[in-house]
Amino acid sequence: MSHELILIIEDHDKNRKLVREVLQVTGYRTLEAETAEEGIRLAREAEPALILMDLQLPGMDGFAALAALRADTATKTIPVIAVTASAMHHQRPQILAAGFDGYQTKPLAVREFLEGVRAVLDRGVRIAASTSRGQL
Repeated sequence: MSHELILIIEDHDKNRKLVREVLQVTGYRTLEAETAEEGIRLAREAEPALILMDLQLPGMDGFAALAALRADTATKTIPVIAVTASAMHHQRPQILAAGFDGYQTKPLAVREFLEGVRAVLDRGVRIAASTSRGQL
């Protein structure tokens, strides 16, 4: 089992709870934020191994939050996976081009979700945007 710390940035309680429970039952530690601003603050403080971030957040959206994380020397190398219901086929290149290390669609397919999380953590650094099938 793994003990890496994963920051979940998700504004919907049920989605946040599902992600938290799936990760914790697998042995990951989690930290949570409901807004991008809070997530950025927590990322600076806690230095998680990975950030899972919804794109549609209140206030600052996930794209702006990713830009802020990448611009900060304290958080720029933390891998970030977009977790979104809006990852339509035509949006996938935009998500990866923005600098996300991968994406997962909602509703989550638990096995694929955990495989994607593990793949990014195993790389230890941001992966190239060109992954097979465009996602992890």
